[in-house]
Amino acid sequence: MGLLIIGVLLWSAVHLYPSLFPQRRAQFIEKLGSKYQGVFALCIVFSIILIVLGWRSTVPNPVYDVPSWGRGLNMLTMFIAILLLGAGSSKGISRIKQTIRHPMLTGVAVWGIGHLLANGDIRSVILFGGMTIWAIVSMITISWNEGAWVKPAEVAGVKREGILLGITVVVYLVLFVSHRWFAGMPIVG
Repeated sequence: MGLLIIGVLLWSAVHLYPSLFPQRRAQFIEKLGSKYQGVFALCIVFSIILIVLGWRSTVPNPVYDVPSWGRGLNMLTMFIAILLLGAGSSKGISRIKQTIRHPMLTGVAVWGIGHLLANGDIRSVILFGGMTIWAIVSMITISWNEGAWVKPAEVAGVKREGILLGITVVVYLVLFVSHRWFAGMPIVG
């Protein structure tokens, strides 16, 4: 359990550092130059390794009873989360980016909340609860630093939106089928 907690905390700290301490980040970049990206990436990869090892080594002891509809709702929230993550990571402008200021972080929060509705064990509380808290805090601190939101003026075309939706469906199906292998838990059955 300790590795999982440390991994989630490291992930959160590394991602929050730029928005909580922008001047220190600038000094760090000035000192390290192009090596900053490498240090940042190394910390993120290390946090993911700790999260995976921690997840696999933590016994999923129950903490709370999940609602009977939690699993079904999680399947819907996962589709929404993947759509938001795709919109947030896309270079182009989608209608989602014109509506939601932080689509990628919102997607992480939706992913976390959905999984908390479907899983009531300690490792789920640590991972999904921790990532949801990180995403919400990130949205707040980034918005605070950036000031008022200026919505993108460009409007996405139907073709671009269709591509995003198609990619979302494919990613959803791949995750649905492969969940038992990368998470160690089958979605159904």
